[in-house]
Amino acid sequence: MSIKGWSLEHTYTQLPDIFYRHQRPAGVPAPEMVIFNHKLAGEFGLNAGELADTPEIFTGTELPAGATPIAQAYAGYQFGHFTMLGDGRAILLGEQVTPGGHRFDIQLKGCGRTPYSRRGDGLAALAPMLREYIISEAMFALGIPTTRSLAVVLTGEDVVRERVLKGAVLTRIASSHIRVGTFDFASAYGSKEDLQSLADYCISRHFPQIQADENKYLLLLREACRLQAALIAKWQMTGFIHGVMNTDNMAISGEAIDYGPCAFMDVYHPDTVFSSIDASGRYAYKNQPAIGAWNLSRFAESLLPLIDAEQDKAAETAQGEIASYWARYHENWLDGMRAKLGLATEEPEDAGLIAELLNLMSEHKLDFTNTFRARFEAAELEPWREKWRERLGREHKTPGDAAQMMDRHNPAVIPRNHRVEEALTAAEEGDLSVMHSLLSALQNPYEESETYVRPPAKEACGYKTFCGT
Repeated sequence: MSIKGWSLEHTYTQLPDIFYRHQRPAGVPAPEMVIFNHKLAGEFGLNAGELADTPEIFTGTELPAGATPIAQAYAGYQFGHFTMLGDGRAILLGEQVTPGGHRFDIQLKGCGRTPYSRRGDGLAALAPMLREYIISEAMFALGIPTTRSLAVVLTGEDVVRERVLKGAVLTRIASSHIRVGTFDFASAYGSKEDLQSLADYCISRHFPQIQADENKYLLLLREACRLQAALIAKWQMTGFIHGVMNTDNMAISGEAIDYGPCAFMDVYHPDTVFSSIDASGRYAYKNQPAIGAWNLSRFAESLLPLIDAEQDKAAETAQGEIASYWARYHENWLDGMRAKLGLATEEPEDAGLIAELLNLMSEHKLDFTNTFRARFEAAELEPWREKWRERLGREHKTPGDAAQMMDRHNPAVIPRNHRVEEALTAAEEGDLSVMHSLLSALQNPYEESETYVRPPAKEACGYKTFCGT
């Protein structure tokens, strides 16, 4: 281990070289640390004090001890259409092995062109990188599996988009960057041996418990379905909208990844879309569970040659696993929604009770987060509230009795869009205090905060997000 705590390994480069290209980051003229996640660095065995003062490392201008930088290849179904992709502006420095023996990718995002950049410049702007930092850390505090953010560093270079912006690099931490799109790529461009190497590596890294099973490739699909069902149910329960659920943005590890045009709902409506590039609403809030199943179907298709030599049999078997995703998703969602209502037992009518609540919230344009946190005090919900009280009564509970459970499952603070924009605007102007105040509140999402629980004014509605590329 280096004096700064680096303990980098490179198991991904044991795969066939079709899956990556060696690529050193371009380097930048004037790296300047914007934000550094001291707590996360400590958990990963890194010397936070020293690294916080070395922004060069977090732009790729200097490499940490033991780094072997690569850009990863992958493809993806973007809005349903297959495209060859790859790390066009991201470079993997290596896999940090923590003091507890866990392995995590260390990736620089926005550090220059790679062989997969196509016509892109390989750069990133400050605001989108800070958005990913804020949202990913908020997701972590909410208990949602996610990639993490270690640092954001200014580069001293301008980035030209619709206007000239400050350039920046994000350091992202992930259990791995193996995506459904990585398997799309192997299926389309590699041999069966390449595909099998990737699947074996993925199993070894993420699902070693199935490694010795004769049906391990089917079980790989099953594990991916299980993890995505749990993840997307958590998204739905917090009002999170990913915005661009292409297969290249779906990690096999079950972590939320690639926070581009993402946002949290204020007013509840199932058709809510924030992404400026999602004109058709393909990735609207209500569609996220179905898109999860669609993406997993593409994953299943890539695995068919490994699941069974007889393709019809392999397809039939895989379809059963996709069906199991739906069963797991509904189970996760219903259990989670019961907890949000303070219910500890199960009744067949619960799904109808929840659906009625959500319909009323949509009809009356009620705030998603605050409606649950306030225990349904809105006047428009009073007839429904009587049914909820009756349901609690069958558990021998009152709303007061259920309060503690509800407060544990209904956050008070989410990264509301107007607050995120305030923080990003101030940061672009050199004032980081607004962002730090927001991050402090987001670290304790179940604690009341008068400043951060208020929804936006009407004029702030109609919010749009952009992918940052």
